[in-house]
Amino acid sequence: MAAAKDDPGRKTSKAIIDLLISIPIFDTLKSDELRLATRYMNLMDVKPGEVIFKEGDKGSYVCFVVDGALEVIKGAGTGHQVAIATLGKNRSIGEMAVIDDFPRSATVRAQKPSTLLILTREGFDKILEEHPRTGVKILKGLARLLSQNLRKTSSRLADYMLPIS
Repeated sequence: MAAAKDDPGRKTSKAIIDLLISIPIFDTLKSDELRLATRYMNLMDVKPGEVIFKEGDKGSYVCFVVDGALEVIKGAGTGHQVAIATLGKNRSIGEMAVIDDFPRSATVRAQKPSTLLILTREGFDKILEEHPRTGVKILKGLARLLSQNLRKTSSRLADYMLPIS
């Protein structure tokens, strides 16, 4: 029993579960489902200025910010790049990559030293296949988040549109 308590993998798993609890995508999962999800995730450390992925790249994973800050950069029609968001702890980026096969819609780079939790499409597909109830809960969480993001984007877009006469 004491060996399991000192197992580094167990501590990492506990830290990941503690993080997942605070991320809205996972807020409907029970503790056993959270433990299950951690088996399909990995931690990654990135340095300031390091690019996590580029706009146009093939996407295959979603990132959850454990610590640090990420800058989201989008190419504008003028050929310039524009910073459209800064994401901190408990935020996620790249959710669409675990659902569709389209290229990344933005570039993401670390603003400061950051730790990310990664869920690959392959890992998510295994959860869906082997643990469908848990997978559906995560999928609903992703859909909820993407829906909220679309609503925010629509609202911002309306602020820049000309009024209807």
